Amino acid sequence: MNMKKRRGRTSRKRRNHSRCFSQCGVNLSHKCEYIRLKKWLKERGYEDSILRPAQFSETGRGLMTTKAFQVQLIIALPEKCLLTTDTVLNSYLGEYIIKWRPPVSPLTALCTYLIAEKWSHKKSLWHPYLDLLPETYTCPVYLQQEAVNLLPEPLRRKAHEQRSLVQELYNSSKSFFFSLQPLFPEDVESIFNYSAFQWAWCTINTRTVYMKHSQKECFSREPDNYALAPYLDLLNHSPSVQVKAAFNEKTRCYEIKTLSRCAKYKEVFINYGLHDDQCLLLEYGFIATSNPHNSVHVGTDTLLKYIIPEDKQRHRKVSILQEHRLLNNLTFGWDGPSWRLLTVLKLLCLEAHQFTSWKKVLLGDTISERNEKKSLDLATKLCTSLTGETRQALQKVSLLKRDYVHLVNQLTLVEALHMEDLKILLLSAENLRHLCCTTI
Repeated sequence: MNMKKRRGRTSRKRRNHSRCFSQCGVNLSHKCEYIRLKKWLKERGYEDSILRPAQFSETGRGLMTTKAFQVQLIIALPEKCLLTTDTVLNSYLGEYIIKWRPPVSPLTALCTYLIAEKWSHKKSLWHPYLDLLPETYTCPVYLQQEAVNLLPEPLRRKAHEQRSLVQELYNSSKSFFFSLQPLFPEDVESIFNYSAFQWAWCTINTRTVYMKHSQKECFSREPDNYALAPYLDLLNHSPSVQVKAAFNEKTRCYEIKTLSRCAKYKEVFINYGLHDDQCLLLEYGFIATSNPHNSVHVGTDTLLKYIIPEDKQRHRKVSILQEHRLLNNLTFGWDGPSWRLLTVLKLLCLEAHQFTSWKKVLLGDTISERNEKKSLDLATKLCTSLTGETRQALQKVSLLKRDYVHLVNQLTLVEALHMEDLKILLLSAENLRHLCCTTI
């Protein structure tokens, strides 16, 4: 009889140490690029903190703490370290921006500066920071059309809008780029191409912190509230932590204070806001697994497919819902259909003799047990339909991953988004079965 070889305490210790090491992350402080960045920050007044750059198995690059804490000011980045429109105006681009009419937007100014500085490479004052920025991104602007087509609604529509917005901004900025030719030895068209603009726009959209600046005449009226924050922007998002973040006018530093506990050598997270995964992917290019803010959206077209054609009040019902703006933001969440969705379904399920009670439905009143049951049955049908659509989408993603190897990373992100939707829909179906049993 073959017996499995027993492993002793030394082996267990090695495995436990390896598991802990994996959870804690791999310290990157010794790498040349991070040494250069820390030196650069120190020259600008940044005091070394408890944070260290590290590589984590689940989140990738981030910052870990060298000591445990509960409430802690984790970073205070001096104003000199922040890249803002003031930085741009005080640079070689300043006179060109001031003279240009119509004025460029603050966002365009920042994009222009990033492209120019990246082109300058080691001659740039910001090169220790620029060297650590991603070469590419995974927000929809960067996704290939095959991946965008498989995004769930309403993210797919918003992705197309985002891509159009960036393309239009680039097209409208071309004349300004051409005016900068005296600054460069080579053709500005090759420097300020769409690919470079795409990268700059994504860098600003995904990595800036909010910092309000006074309105300047040399800029258009769009909000000027961007600040790129080297090192600080390595902090990853978690929906479960609480932080306070703002520019401190007294210390002239951008400060982040965390209100959540963190163990020694673990990753330190901040919170980008109460965003669901569709918003996180759209704005930042990632998703958060088991995000409590996630929900599956029910489109108006999907909803209206289930209205009985023989219902003589169907047009009036839809009109009421439109007038009260109730056809937007209809969702299934981790605990089932939202109150808003159930309210809409109850109104749609009103029978002819109950129709005059529609205002009571909007106020949350129960009209009848029959109406409650019909609305839950309709919710179940919607949930089942969306579950089927999600499974189909996952099958399509799986096939594309096999045929388009170069898109595997993008498609894996889309797949993860649909997997989160599927989890929510399966839980919603379970909750609906429970609700249906309690209303019988």
